[in-house]
Amino acid sequence: MLKIANHSIYKHPLPEGHRFPMLKYELLPQQLLYEGTCTAKNFFEPSIPNDAAILKVHTASYYQDLKNLTLEARAARKIGFPLSENLVKREIIIADGTIKASAYALQYGIAMNIAGGTHHAYSNRGEAFCLLNDQAIAARFVLDEKKVNKVLIVDLDVHQGNGTAQIFENDARVFTFSMHGKSNYPFKKEKSDLDIALPNGTEDEEYLSILKSTLPKLIAEQQPDFIYYLCGVDVLKTDKLGCLSLSLEGCKERDRFVLETCKTQDLPVMCSMGGGYSPEIKTIIEAHANTFRLAQNLFF
Repeated sequence: MLKIANHSIYKHPLPEGHRFPMLKYELLPQQLLYEGTCTAKNFFEPSIPNDAAILKVHTASYYQDLKNLTLEARAARKIGFPLSENLVKREIIIADGTIKASAYALQYGIAMNIAGGTHHAYSNRGEAFCLLNDQAIAARFVLDEKKVNKVLIVDLDVHQGNGTAQIFENDARVFTFSMHGKSNYPFKKEKSDLDIALPNGTEDEEYLSILKSTLPKLIAEQQPDFIYYLCGVDVLKTDKLGCLSLSLEGCKERDRFVLETCKTQDLPVMCSMGGGYSPEIKTIIEAHANTFRLAQNLFF
């Protein structure tokens, strides 16, 4: 059964003027239920995880400053959202969703988090709407618990996974792969184990050709036994914060190829949704919904 971490039940952490980026987390479960892709049984509610899992990735001083709302003003501004107790709690719960979804992926082959993909969070700071790095927390958890031996992070958000690269720069158990827009944020990029920076306006054919020639080779070389997939839909041509030019069909084919590759090679995969900032919310929902539809069709 496809298991999905759902966060729409939790109190909205942002004031009115900042809500658009998070509206998709409320609408996406509704769409999946309405169209029959999912039922209520597919969803689970994450909760507050043990601090120990978070502290395996984030420094104690940074985590305590987050929880106590004592971040320096400059550090808080880099996050981009007004810092609040509810926002921090929500981010902690998102991390738990990814941890629990990892266990479901090991059981069923795939699991999803409606939210997550907070790859700009470093070990000691947050940036660009990311406070805690959910996939990094979950990856280190499953590794330290000896549930898996080698993780491959496939980050196909339009923005480089700079925080993830920094967190795992000295951890040979995790291979970080980021394929992103060359001109997109972050303008000073970290060094992933493999970075592919794409020129502005890259369209479906070129994008998919590069991905399809890269991912199977990486899997063969690295021999992972678990994959984290960050499937941001900010690669779309319509995206306000992206510089690539994928169509909805191209984005769907990207997801199909990644998920089908995982399924064919019997590699458990955990998906966090990542970014999506097209002007029309229906475009964002449709692009994300495609990922869930594919997961159902390919795995169940």
